[in-house]
Amino acid sequence: MDFEAIRKAAEGYKPAMVKFLRDMIAIPSESCEEEGVAKRIAEELKALGYDKVEFDKLGNVIGWMGEGDKIIAVDSHIDTVGIGNIIYGRGGSDQEGGMAAAAYGVKIMKDLDLLPKGYKMMVVGSVQEEDCDGMCWQSIVNEYFNGPEDAREKIEFVISTEPTDGGIYRGHRGRMEIRVDMHGVSCHGSAPERGDNAIHKMAEVILNVRDLNENDAADDKEIKGLVKMLDPKYNPEHWEDARFLGRGTCTTSQIFFTSPSRCAVADSCSISIDRRMTAGETYKSCLKEIED
Repeated sequence: MDFEAIRKAAEGYKPAMVKFLRDMIAIPSESCEEEGVAKRIAEELKALGYDKVEFDKLGNVIGWMGEGDKIIAVDSHIDTVGIGNIIYGRGGSDQEGGMAAAAYGVKIMKDLDLLPKGYKMMVVGSVQEEDCDGMCWQSIVNEYFNGPEDAREKIEFVISTEPTDGGIYRGHRGRMEIRVDMHGVSCHGSAPERGDNAIHKMAEVILNVRDLNENDAADDKEIKGLVKMLDPKYNPEHWEDARFLGRGTCTTSQIFFTSPSRCAVADSCSISIDRRMTAGETYKSCLKEIED
């Protein structure tokens, strides 16, 4: 493979790629509001000569290049998170920059006759990843394939354009969203002992979630950390795969509460836990850890 030719081709497309990315960044595209940027992507893919450009029922934009029964998929989610305290090219890194790279990368493959024989490229701009991670591809699998097994049979390889500082990363670990609800009893804030403060009750759970992520797995630890899954003692069948993929993680990502007023005891508190899973962990085992 002539990497110098690929580099020169990419340099040749640099002004067009920069304009494409600037256009995408300029179009607001928070989750569930991606229509404008999806249409702009479709316009670019058509201009680049993709064999087919279409939208699935959820709103994912898909460009096809090449012919064959096997598929190599390249995914870039095109929604962004909301506006935070600092704004600098919202979506430029996560992940519209990846969309620009994927669109032109496959175009360069066509230009230099690098499309693998018997394969077609599937370039996807997926929606709602920030809010509903996984639903975008669930939609694609249900619409374009006869279920997950058929998709696994036909899609030979998937490249995610999530930013990795230019490195090639392996993965992906599994993911869960776990919600914990704590109930209390409200009363006036001047006499909190008459109530049952749900926020205080949740505080201990939050610290336990932190410990589950940060602790080691020593015998003296009441809450053994998720690093335990890298140890054959705790993960006899899958510890080698877990070491290959990396350990699981968990963190409290959001917190919610209800209270009659700012001078009353909170009567409910809920948290959302972002849980990344490694080999040997199941949704049941992850739920049990939180229940315990």
